[in-house]
Amino acid sequence: MTILLFGITKDIVGSSSLSMPVAKSLKLKTVGELKSYLGSTYPELNRLSSLAVAVNSSYAADDVAINNFDEIALIPPVSGG
Repeated sequence: MTILLFGITKDIVGSSSLSMPVAKSLKLKTVGELKSYLGSTYPELNRLSSLAVAVNSSYAADDVAINNFDEIALIPPVSGG
């Protein structure tokens, strides 16, 4: 599973992408489980006011199923003027 990181999520993790080990990604069944795992691995992610997740280029709710072949993107809160 490939996880693409943008904005502050990239700064927190220290990379623009993560490759999840197959053994770990097989245990994660939903977007919510992935967010929980990433929050425990990178606690600073829990401090974000919101964190959108896209699965295969579509925004996904926490109950959306994921698998090892999905491309995941973490999209941090954005502001602008």
